[in-house]
Amino acid sequence: MPRKKVKPARKPRVHKNLTGLEVSIDSFGEIKSTMDIEKINAFLDENVEDKKLIEQREHDLQKKKKSQGKK
Repeated sequence: MPRKKVKPARKPRVHKNLTGLEVSIDSFGEIKSTMDIEKINAFLDENVEDKKLIEQREHDLQKKKKSQGKK
């Protein structure tokens, strides 16, 4: 029976600002990272829109339209 070839594990592509980021979970379930969490959070704040804030804005706009229609 022929042996299966094992592919070497490739590192995932990451944004250039997150180069060197590696995340793992230890045996206690704790998240371990090679990058400071504050730097990760700053990157996310700059590059990812908060879904809850978008939904809140849409809700506020709908509420405003309804109140203007009643006048």
